[in-house]
Amino acid sequence: MGAARDRLLSAAAHRFYRDGVHATGIDTLTAEAQVAKKSLYNNFSSKAELVSAYIEARHAEWLALYRARAAQAHTAQERALAVFDAYLDHAHPTAGGAFRGCGLLNVAAEFPAGSPERAAVRAHKEEVEQLLADAVADLAGPDRAAGLAEHLSFLLEGAVARAGLEASPDRLEHARALAAGLLARP
Repeated sequence: MGAARDRLLSAAAHRFYRDGVHATGIDTLTAEAQVAKKSLYNNFSSKAELVSAYIEARHAEWLALYRARAAQAHTAQERALAVFDAYLDHAHPTAGGAFRGCGLLNVAAEFPAGSPERAAVRAHKEEVEQLLADAVADLAGPDRAAGLAEHLSFLLEGAVARAGLEASPDRLEHARALAAGLLARP
């Protein structure tokens, strides 16, 4: 990846999360990235392609956080809680700014149903739920794993939404504790 592309993706990550996709213009992105407009169009055919690259990068970033957390897990319960921990890693004040909730859901909210952006975010959320299902299969058995994973996913998403509204990781920490309690039940 070229330096201009990296700077543009970094600027997009910052501005799209802070201000939103539609509120962030090309001039703002190129100014923050310190590149010419031509550099933007040399790296991305359109703003839509930049948005797609941002979604892909955000997904990859979250997966890396999850994998690092899951690598430290010794039990199925810890692997499931690693999903919550990866979200907490984004929400923690040391993560670089005011927490506004899930960056991918924020992007999806700006686009109409059926759009490629919403489809990409949906795929991310389905993968998160599958990670939960895989982790809890050992605890709950295959028949209950999908239902429990869906329950945990709803708990997680609700907590992320509230944490974003409150600009605090407290709701996510509470959701993690609730999830741990659910997972400890036979």
